[in-house]
This record gives sequence, C-alpha cells and structure tokens, in this order.
Amino acid sequence: MPGPAALPGLTVLRANNNLDACDHDERRYLAWRTAPTHFASAEARLHVVASDDGGITWSHETTVGLRRDVREPRFLSWQGRLFLYFFTLGTTWWRFEPDRVHVVERTGSGGWTAPEAISEPGCVEWRPRVLDGRPVMSVYLGADTTYAANPEPTRVELWTTDDGRAWRPLDPDHPVAHVGGTETDIVEAPGGGWVAVTRKEGPAGWGSDVCRADEPGARGWRVRSHPQKLDSPLLFRDGDDVLLIARRQLAFGGRYDLGWRRLSPPRRTRAYQLLYWTTRKRTSLWHVDPDALDVTWLADLPSRGDTCFPALVLEGDGRWTVYNYTSSLDGPDLPWFAGQLRPTSIYALDLRVSPAR
Repeated sequence: MPGPAALPGLTVLRANNNLDACDHDERRYLAWRTAPTHFASAEARLHVVASDDGGITWSHETTVGLRRDVREPRFLSWQGRLFLYFFTLGTTWWRFEPDRVHVVERTGSGGWTAPEAISEPGCVEWRPRVLDGRPVMSVYLGADTTYAANPEPTRVELWTTDDGRAWRPLDPDHPVAHVGGTETDIVEAPGGGWVAVTRKEGPAGWGSDVCRADEPGARGWRVRSHPQKLDSPLLFRDGDDVLLIARRQLAFGGRYDLGWRRLSPPRRTRAYQLLYWTTRKRTSLWHVDPDALDVTWLADLPSRGDTCFPALVLEGDGRWTVYNYTSSLDGPDLPWFAGQLRPTSIYALDLRVSPAR
C-alpha cells in the first residue's frame, strides 16, 4: 500500500500506517489507517480489504470514517466470528486526545455492522488475544496526559468478553495489571502462564517492562524493567521461543531511559520524548526469555523514518508474513518526527524462523 491493496475508488492519502491483519474463514483481512500525516486528522479513514489468495489480490470490505481520527485497528477472530476494534481521537494534530474504543463485526451476509462504542472516553485498546481459550484485550488509560506538561501515570487493564461487544475486567477485584505501561501485548508462556511486554513513557518509569504471570490473569506479575522503549509490541510464539517485533531506537545504544535522575519525573518525561522524536528508528525482531524476563535484539526488518505497527500471519513451517508500515525504503534515513510528516507505505515481507543451533 500503495500497491494491490489500493483498490480503485478507495481514498488513499499520504500516510498509511496503523494496521492489522489476520486469517479468518480461509480469507486474509487487512485493515489500515490512511490520513494526510501520522498525526490526528478528521480526514483519517480505516480501510478493510480481504484476499482469497494469501494477499496477492484484494477486494474492498468496508471503510470507517467518523470525521475524527481513527487508529489502532485490531482484529479478533473468535468462535467463528470476526470483529474489528479501533479507537477514536480528536482532530487537532498536536494533541493526543483518546476518545472511545469501537467495534464493527463482519456479518454472515458479508457486510459489516455500524461502529459501536464499547468503552468510556480516555481508553485505548492495544491487542485482543485468545489466551487459554478466552478473549483477553489489553487496554490502557490515562494516556491523555502523557504529552502534557504534568503527565500522570498510566495504567494497563485486562478485559474479557462473552459476546465480543460487552467487555469487562478480567479480574473485577483486581482490574489494574500494570501501572506506568501503555501498549501491552501478551502471549501464553511455554509451560503455562502468560508473558507480556509493555512500553513506558513516564512519569512512572521509562522504557519497557517484560512481565510474567505463572497463572493466567491480571495478578501476580513478575516484572523486569529495560531501558529500551519497545513501541508497538507484537509478541508471538514459534515453538517454545517467544519472539517480539517492536520499534528500536538507533541512538544512545537503543536506550530510551538515559538515567537522568536529576530531572523531575515530568521534565524527564518531556526530555526523553523530545530526544526520541528527533532520532532514527527501525522495526526490529527480538527474543524474549520468559524465565529471566530478558529481551535481546536479533535483527532489523526493512524500515526507516516513521515505522513500526506490525501485524503477523502464520504461513506454516516457521514462515510468517509480516505487514508493517515505514517511510520509503529508498529515501533518506529520517528522524522519527520528520518521517511522521512525510508519506508512509505498508509493506509485506517474509519472515523465516529457524531453530537455534
């Protein structure tokens, strides 16, 4: 994108970024945001296309436009049903104004339902999963102050549902699973329990946490902090290996938390944000140790400028298709903020995972 998914009649603008993909009922679905730039806009749309040949050719399914920004499309294929979740924001480009999480569902006749709000204002969903047989969605709250002069700690909650629409805390007596995190992905751990990665932008910590719960649920997480900020985390299992695709900073040895303890938490948060916006990025593959809670960089995927919002589809035999967005691979290696103002495209690439020798 631009490419075979840019079907005739679809409005495709300069920035094509936040996306998701999944296989459901022998078809592949791709959803992405298109807008003038990376930043909030009333012109933003979510396009959904489908493929019957593994992503070679596509057909249009639906488009969501609500006269405000729309982001974070997330598919959930569960019990023979296909849901697409997303959240709305404002229209002022320099503000982060999270509104509500919404859902649309593909109907038996091949259409899609109208958008339906499923959360209160101020909530951002990250990724719904089916974990130990039940749907679990990670959401974070409090992010409306993250880029303000006096940011407040965010909190991550885990929700579940019986029908795909009415979501509730997974553990009503203990709804908050993490304080300080935002984008959080979770997979089942080898041997049982769950492994999670969450990014932290302050003021209650900076970088990322790798977490492990020996029992499924929102309680009892062991946490190890890392100075890298692993944006847009996508965890997946290849056998007993836990792997991660996330954004990597090239400056400062990859660190986001530079240990500037003389600054107050709000000023430290703002300083780290400014440095992050002005440095170069990559979409990268990492290995996560579910016992030591360590994370190790393995390789960079084709990417530069404004990049990283990956989706993953299993092809079989250690082969995966990764969908991701990036600034032009043939263009200049821009700092992140500069890339956010310029065109971005969506690429599909083959990822092959071989057992360690």
